[in-house]
Amino acid sequence: MRGARLAPCLPLLLLAACWGGGADGHGVHPLSRIAIHHAPVALAASAAVRALPKLLGSRVRTQQAAPSDFLIRVPASIALFNLALVALAQIKPALVLPHEIQKDVLPVQLLVETVLALSCSGSTCPGSHGSGPGPAICSAPIKYQFTNYSSGYNKSATGALKFQLINQRQDFSFGFFTGGLSNPTLVAVSNRIVFANPKAPVYPRLALGKTWNKVHRTAGFCYAMQMTVTWTSGYGISEAHPFVEWGMKGSHPVHAAADTVTFGRESLCGEPARSVGWRDPGFIHTAFLKNLSPEKEYYYKIGHRLRNGQVIWGKPKSFRAPPYPGQKSLQRVVIFGDMGKDERDGSNEYQNYQPASLNTTDALIRDLDNTDIVFHIGDISYANGYLSQWDQFTQQVEPITSRVPYMMASGNHERDFPNSGSLYNGTDSGGECGVPAETMYYVPTEKRDNYWYSMDYGMFRFCVADSEHDWREGTEQYSFLDRCLGSVDRARQPWLVFIAHRVLGYSSGFFYGFDGTFAEPMARQSLEGLWRGHRVDVAFYGHVHQYERTCPVYEERCLPDGHGTVHVVVGGGGSHLSNFTAEAPPWSVYRQMDYGFGKLTASDARSLQFEYRRSSDGKVYDSFTLRRD
Repeated sequence: MRGARLAPCLPLLLLAACWGGGADGHGVHPLSRIAIHHAPVALAASAAVRALPKLLGSRVRTQQAAPSDFLIRVPASIALFNLALVALAQIKPALVLPHEIQKDVLPVQLLVETVLALSCSGSTCPGSHGSGPGPAICSAPIKYQFTNYSSGYNKSATGALKFQLINQRQDFSFGFFTGGLSNPTLVAVSNRIVFANPKAPVYPRLALGKTWNKVHRTAGFCYAMQMTVTWTSGYGISEAHPFVEWGMKGSHPVHAAADTVTFGRESLCGEPARSVGWRDPGFIHTAFLKNLSPEKEYYYKIGHRLRNGQVIWGKPKSFRAPPYPGQKSLQRVVIFGDMGKDERDGSNEYQNYQPASLNTTDALIRDLDNTDIVFHIGDISYANGYLSQWDQFTQQVEPITSRVPYMMASGNHERDFPNSGSLYNGTDSGGECGVPAETMYYVPTEKRDNYWYSMDYGMFRFCVADSEHDWREGTEQYSFLDRCLGSVDRARQPWLVFIAHRVLGYSSGFFYGFDGTFAEPMARQSLEGLWRGHRVDVAFYGHVHQYERTCPVYEERCLPDGHGTVHVVVGGGGSHLSNFTAEAPPWSVYRQMDYGFGKLTASDARSLQFEYRRSSDGKVYDSFTLRRD
């Protein structure tokens, strides 16, 4: 079958051969290193892959998503193109191969039927042009491993690898490739692996809604609020009705209907998102749970009612409704940026792309009972145009997002692409141009493609900027920030917080120091007057992968407490660390090259505590307290 063309729906879990290259430089997406568009198909009877079990998710109720703790074992030479959940592929020694390919190909005896994954319809890749032959394989892998990851492979040329897989709404197969990343050739394809229900609703994620309502009660007025629940499924609105069942414990549950959206390849703006990185995102559903009582515990469950009346349920979850604006209670806010995702099964580990992502995720999960709301302030999944990675990130943070509001800010790796309307013309989004982030994660913006918003949470007012759109004086965003910062009643909400992804305030990160700006060019000139005029307490940024804190500062001068804004860089969520300038500027109080996250704690209007916690063990290695009479 040399030269046969695989349909674009082939779920290709790429099996990379024994490739001995070293790690690439920081910032290079692992999947971008695979020349999959140039990979020929040369299926060989001397190579085979078997994956077991063939059915995933059968150990739980079929109306729920398959659990993510299964493992897949495949022969010792594998890189994944699609994710499922778990399987075991067994191999045995076979014939000695010709010398020229012996070093690359894992010789195994054919154990199962071959090429079942080639049964998809279609013969050309979407977007293929010209009269010449198009690519044989259209989709990039989801993850991969090398054969020498398997113990004993170098001696026996046989082995097994483990992969952790999740439900991504399609069947899956493993592909076994020779030739490394630069010259891959597909020589074997495993049997299909399927989910009991690949369309099942999965990965619920909470966010605060746009409005607070004053509800009239017998004793007067009280506040009621909204919580949104967003999730992913394979059910379109013509097939099933999406909803959330919710209520307090012991009360009769109610149903909230959900809106459904998706996006197509044509909604994206460039490569690789529109070509080799494309993957159908499924359907994204969002329901609004209204008139919640502040700080009460609620239970909820996502579901789909099929046309035949059957209900497909997700797993039951719970959350605590936020405090009303101005409410004085214990309020704990986690803030970090630039986390990305990582693979618990060790896939792609040669790249070391986001080496501490799992440390930060696990630290947040361990402390979840002491967390009320989370802000992930840009550079979210680092999918960079490889859309399969959004599902993986969403699954990784699901233990957090399903229990507390998970609020986003837009970063360069979500939004930036030339001629797309972003302020910066880099290619960091890989052609996504904000579409996956804006669709998969709800935030209370007025317009979905303008990712700036305000949010009230108890004693806090958060003004979240979109650093990837123009924030300079005279722009729409500048006017919004002026209104957001200036409209808060500081007697009721004493703590005013500014958030952006890029450093619009102060940073001695090396690349800012090298330019001599110590921030984004023109940022302080445009915004520092707003921070000073509206008495912003703290400003948080990501983008620079480290931790840094300033004194209360204005125009590069340290001021007494309460007379300037403290600027904090919390970009050490998981991606590779960034260097500082050799010398710290006078306004820089604390600098640390380590992974971690910030945490604000307030219980009254007199003091606000901040801690920076290390991801590896949760220990505090910097803190400060703002006090107000």
